[in-house]
Amino acid sequence: MKHAINWFEIPSADFDRAVAFYSTILDAPLRREVFGGTPNGVFAYEQDEGKDAVGGAVIFDPRSKPGMTGVIPYLNCDGKLDAVLGRVEKAGGKVLLPKTDIGFGHIGLILDTEGNKVGLHAA
Repeated sequence: MKHAINWFEIPSADFDRAVAFYSTILDAPLRREVFGGTPNGVFAYEQDEGKDAVGGAVIFDPRSKPGMTGVIPYLNCDGKLDAVLGRVEKAGGKVLLPKTDIGFGHIGLILDTEGNKVGLHAA
């Protein structure tokens, strides 16, 4: 089955700060790589051969500016939404919407260190 999204990028103004923020709140390191000359901090995701994968990265590209308007990516926080939300402010971000029941799971919204609004979801 195809997914509506197969890759996303979250822009950063300070790449190292952004990678540290997401590594801290998710309690998982981001894999650093350079793709097409653009630094990427890749979120962990399953990359099974022959299966559709959905992944994404924090990027540093002068053509992409962080912001609170526009597309909101939701990161998978199954089984750890409370813990992730609890680390946001200590890591330099802000919780915009605390854990909220949406009928088919829970979400939270955060403002990251770069000024991006990002969603968190747990089924």
